[in-house]
Amino acid sequence: MIPNKKPAPRVPRTDERLAKRVAEMVPCSRREAEQYIEGGWVSVNGQVVEEPMFRVSDHKVEIDRNASLMELADVTILLHKPPGFDAMAEPGEANRKVKPAQQLLSAATHAADDASDVRLLKRHFAHLTAAVELETGASGLVVFTQDWRVLRKLEEDAGVIEQEIIVEVSGEVAPGILDRLNHGLASDGHPLPPVKVSLNSTSDSTSKLRFAVKGSHPGLIAYLCERVGLQIVSMKRIRVGRVSMTQLPSGQWRYLQTHERF
Repeated sequence: MIPNKKPAPRVPRTDERLAKRVAEMVPCSRREAEQYIEGGWVSVNGQVVEEPMFRVSDHKVEIDRNASLMELADVTILLHKPPGFDAMAEPGEANRKVKPAQQLLSAATHAADDASDVRLLKRHFAHLTAAVELETGASGLVVFTQDWRVLRKLEEDAGVIEQEIIVEVSGEVAPGILDRLNHGLASDGHPLPPVKVSLNSTSDSTSKLRFAVKGSHPGLIAYLCERVGLQIVSMKRIRVGRVSMTQLPSGQWRYLQTHERF
């Protein structure tokens, strides 16, 4: 018979939660300490740490002199989606066939010339909702938001918010084709959503058309071009409502600025 062994004595921990250390340093409540940390105001050994549960012992903990307890605002992110990424898919849906555009959002892909002055935080990549569908094969502006007010605006006014898409097609586009596109086509006797189409530019082998359409109608532009005999080379959405993508490089993102409204 094996004699009962005494349990090994528990070694007391010498570390503690970062939130506890900050609460003692300020001093402040534990919840306020968590707000300082989640706001990106606390560094450990010179590196910003945003997790209140992070364990510290003899680490050097510093609090930014500009630290504020103002409520952290929800953000809206504008991504220049490359072709091949699904704008509406959740990151957890990634597989061989689905590449969620949201997985492109990281500190490494933040546009260097972002003029919003928003301090980048890890929490900005959580609880994002994609709005205003865009075809997987198309590139261009995709909106992700944490702000329920922005999401409600884009959903409730979806039918009246205008989108602007640049469509590159093969060859020249005759004036008669533009007239057909602008004066409405029908499908099985039912009128299709109206679009405004103009010639943007031409080259030796392709033409670029500017489509303006209200509402989200995946597949509409491809169908219209097929009806009038145009072969699409590429599509890029450059504007949703009053918000333009401007010079945002492909695969990069920026914050929606305070003065921008959809």
